[in-house]
Amino acid sequence: MIRVKVCGITRIEDALGAAAAGADAIGLVFWAGSRRFVDMETARAICRALPPLVSRVGLFMDAGAGEVEAALAQVGLDWLQFHGRESQNFCRRFGRPWIKALAMGGSRPDSPDQYLEADALLLDAHAPGQAGGSGRRFDWNQVPALPRPWILAGGLTPQNVAGACAKLKPGAVDVSSGVEIRPGIKSDKLMTQFIQAVRHG
Repeated sequence: MIRVKVCGITRIEDALGAAAAGADAIGLVFWAGSRRFVDMETARAICRALPPLVSRVGLFMDAGAGEVEAALAQVGLDWLQFHGRESQNFCRRFGRPWIKALAMGGSRPDSPDQYLEADALLLDAHAPGQAGGSGRRFDWNQVPALPRPWILAGGLTPQNVAGACAKLKPGAVDVSSGVEIRPGIKSDKLMTQFIQAVRHG
């Protein structure tokens, strides 16, 4: 079964909507440059409202170790997701499973070779040095051979995710803008349609 993460959650009601629709995980963005940024207090409230067994993923971009440790202590994250130029040694130092986002946009996509110890790799449409959540997709013919299940992100919607899953067979998919009314505000209807498309084609 392909798993689903709904990223860029900023409100309790959206977290509950994602869980009710069948999401396996929600993502909380701790990078202040994002329109989906959440502070620690909001993130903690969201996580406390979630039903059991929905994973809580914290997204960081070139954050300092202290910032990551504070989120772990205050919010209670299950997974860490890194979108910047973090080294493999940095990513693995926090004692949590971690995801490394690889930038597939631009003329020189990131290589997975320097992050082979990641618990998961996420392929996203942003260019190196930029953030995800743009709503753009990358050329799916560029997907490199990866040694284990991986996560597809970038421009996914209820209309195209079933085709993407059939073509690429990722282990999981990650959606943010594709299920939004506006940045940071999710639609229960779109989240349900998206997850049903993943589960049932």
